[in-house]
Amino acid sequence: MFKTQTFAHQTLALKRRQTDIRPAIAPVKVRRGTPDYQRISLALFLAGFATFSLLYTVQPLLPLFAQHFHVTPAASSLALSLSTGALACAIMLAAMLSETAGRRGLMFISMSAAAIMNIVAGLAPNWTTLLIARALEGFVLGGVPAVAMAYLAEEIDGGSLGLAMGRYVGGTAFGGMMGRVGAGLFAEAFGWRAALCIMGALGVAAAIAFVLLLPASRYFDRKRGFDLRFHVRAWGGHLTDRGLPLLFAIGFLVMGAFVTVYNYAGFRLMAAPYHFSQTVIGLIFTVYVFGIVASSTAGSAADKLGRGRVLPMGLGTALIGALLTLSAAVPVIILGIILLTVGFFISHAVASGWVGRLAAGSKGHASSLYLLAYYLGSSVAGTAGGWFWSHGGWPGVISFAGVCLVLALFCGLGVGRISRPQRAEPR
Repeated sequence: MFKTQTFAHQTLALKRRQTDIRPAIAPVKVRRGTPDYQRISLALFLAGFATFSLLYTVQPLLPLFAQHFHVTPAASSLALSLSTGALACAIMLAAMLSETAGRRGLMFISMSAAAIMNIVAGLAPNWTTLLIARALEGFVLGGVPAVAMAYLAEEIDGGSLGLAMGRYVGGTAFGGMMGRVGAGLFAEAFGWRAALCIMGALGVAAAIAFVLLLPASRYFDRKRGFDLRFHVRAWGGHLTDRGLPLLFAIGFLVMGAFVTVYNYAGFRLMAAPYHFSQTVIGLIFTVYVFGIVASSTAGSAADKLGRGRVLPMGLGTALIGALLTLSAAVPVIILGIILLTVGFFISHAVASGWVGRLAAGSKGHASSLYLLAYYLGSSVAGTAGGWFWSHGGWPGVISFAGVCLVLALFCGLGVGRISRPQRAEPR
């Protein structure tokens, strides 16, 4: 009897020790080459595609809006600027919401709602309704970019993060191209209303495929309730970090330079001595294909060589490309735009992935700050570039963009020096 009780106690103690040990065994993060890695990469590629195709699908349609609704060209641009402005505002709110609502569900709802709003815009009976639909579309899209970056940083192994982030950014490049080129082609064939509805339907399909592919979060630490002080402390902690603000500045500067060149290249090429048509200028957006390849290549190179080496290479490539556009020869101008595009996507892929690596915690908040700076660079620097175009022509535009890229290069070198002694960076 005594021996039986002793054996039972020993067995119970052993089970308790095993129970105590089991929670300490953390799940292994997803690594490159595994089925989950491929699913995550494809799902986030679709998220990037949906976000940017929906966001920029109206850009080639602005002249059609001006003609159909009898508004000025400046007023027609509100169909795009209201969306990007609402997106920038929504990113911070989405970061807070994702800490309690979860990652995958929030991204799916955001993608689906934005796609539906794009269809609503296509069916809008008047200009005001279209603008409201586009503003709401941009606002709900805020739930994708910051959350996507945070998901990758939490779930992907550090040595494989660069390639995954590069594929996501490649999806944004593909979406940006399809949103501009595809919508223009659909509009020419079926009209602008059908073009918006078709792009919206593609967005719905991408959202469904996304949620079916993306594995549930394993490393996400859901917060209970809403604590504003927690979010303020999280943002404040990232802003006082030595390296992260430099990455935020890079996002602002490189996006500002990129958008400035793209905004005013059309004005230059439509004027003498080129006199390019709107269709030919629209085809320039097909150079985004080079951005898709560059994003994935940069992510893989960052994993192998280190982000501190690859980021300056991307920024230098963008600077060389911008300077080449000063030539009067069309082939050289196109080559310059290609190099600028490649350098931009390399820089963005590496910098955005680096944010997730440097953020010690609350990665969604860090991603939201980076994307806030990124979209502010588009709106603020892109608009400021118009002053340089008006007063200095194309040399003025490139001077402004060049200064932005040089400053971004200094920031990149600075964050490389800071991160090396403090944090181990993957090879």
